[in-house]
Amino acid sequence: MSNQKHQPVSLFTALLPVLFLLCLIIYGLILRPHVFEQEKFPLEMVFIAASFFAASHLAYLGYSWKEIMDSAMGKLTKALPTIFILFAIGLVIGSWIVSGTIPMFVYYGIKIVNPQYIYVLAFLIPIMFSTFTGTSWGSVGTVGIVIIGVALTIEAHMPIVAGAIIGGAYFGDKISPLSDTTNMAALATDVDLYEHINSMMYTTLPSAIIAAIIYTVLGFVYPPQMMEGDFSSVQQTLNDISSLFNFNILLILPIIVVLIGSYKRTPTIPVLLIATLTAAILALIFQKYTLGDVVQSLSKGFDTKMVFWQEKVPESMTKLFNRGGLYSLSEPIIIALFVFVYIGMLDRIRAVPIIVERVFAFAKTRVSVILSSLFSSAFTNATTGNQYATSFIIGEAFKAKYDKLKINRKVLSRSIEDYGTMLESIIPWSPAAVYLVVLLGVPFGEYWYWQLLTLINLIIAPLIAILGIGCFYKKTSNEDDV
Repeated sequence: MSNQKHQPVSLFTALLPVLFLLCLIIYGLILRPHVFEQEKFPLEMVFIAASFFAASHLAYLGYSWKEIMDSAMGKLTKALPTIFILFAIGLVIGSWIVSGTIPMFVYYGIKIVNPQYIYVLAFLIPIMFSTFTGTSWGSVGTVGIVIIGVALTIEAHMPIVAGAIIGGAYFGDKISPLSDTTNMAALATDVDLYEHINSMMYTTLPSAIIAAIIYTVLGFVYPPQMMEGDFSSVQQTLNDISSLFNFNILLILPIIVVLIGSYKRTPTIPVLLIATLTAAILALIFQKYTLGDVVQSLSKGFDTKMVFWQEKVPESMTKLFNRGGLYSLSEPIIIALFVFVYIGMLDRIRAVPIIVERVFAFAKTRVSVILSSLFSSAFTNATTGNQYATSFIIGEAFKAKYDKLKINRKVLSRSIEDYGTMLESIIPWSPAAVYLVVLLGVPFGEYWYWQLLTLINLIIAPLIAILGIGCFYKKTSNEDDV
């Protein structure tokens, strides 16, 4: 530890680096593209500038360069598992395409899916997959890619499809006992995991039901262009896919590996790597691609140029399957690295907890405390881009307030996810949103207002707090949930 004397951290001192980041975001990501009609700032540049300002601010407060870097590196070290998961998902996508697993599901999805219901199915299928696996990102990167492929083929409204996929994936992630963010929110508030999940049903389930109804209606309002009258075009697409890949029932093995690993709560990275290896072996057994092609699919992604037995591959197939690989998610990974550096620097002076504690000191009633925990979760997640940090910061900041007013802490754990986890996909600078845009190929500005689950949840969560529904006021003992 340094012997230097550090200046005391006031509310203004804590706010300064956060305000600087907010100014950069407002000017660089909102005003430039939408008001001044100029190129927006790259997100990594925003966080590099914010990190430089934060480091300079800490140096002014008396912190040594070693102390500053120790904080940043400490946060990066904790973030490494997330970074490795991103790399692993890139490997999974590349291997599942070259093996024929994803193309097979796209093929049969086109054959059996009624185009009229593509939007509601794009919502419901990820719900089931992410509930079983506990991962929103993994669900979008696997079953979400399949649905995107089907939607592209039948020329559906892609922003609606993307919004539905993301919403469905986040529903399952939120209520699955296998989800890391679900476990973190329960842990941070000292609430039993299943009590936490039960509490979230009061907001998440109604939101999902309303969203599913709307997506069903949207199938009639924005029907896919390729309906029954375009059967010849659909058949041509099916022929094109089957000319690139050989299908076999064993191609579902990589998916079974993921489901079994999730059920047994095996660590995510080993499961994804085993699924990747399984798919690579299947590719060599059932497909015409060479070992070199499989390795390239793992490294740089699948490329239809590998199809040596055809003179020309249709452009639609290139658009559909040229994706995946170790480097495919390099952009969200780089952005995530700089986000975590910035967060680590803020942690040095406990900036976000100080802001939350001071700003919401006014909350004295049950409703105001619940609403405060909701909005502070949104602020913290939007500022840090990290739900783990949000869970523990808000949990520590509000546990005493909930106990004092005899509000069950599972309302707090629910609030952390309602305005934390659920908000990630509609914050354009969050690592989650960047990842989703790269993976699905739909710009943030086009999909966010079709991510109905989150938008509806943002209304229902404060509404039931105001009405006192599902707030468990009569059950006052938080110790029962520990």
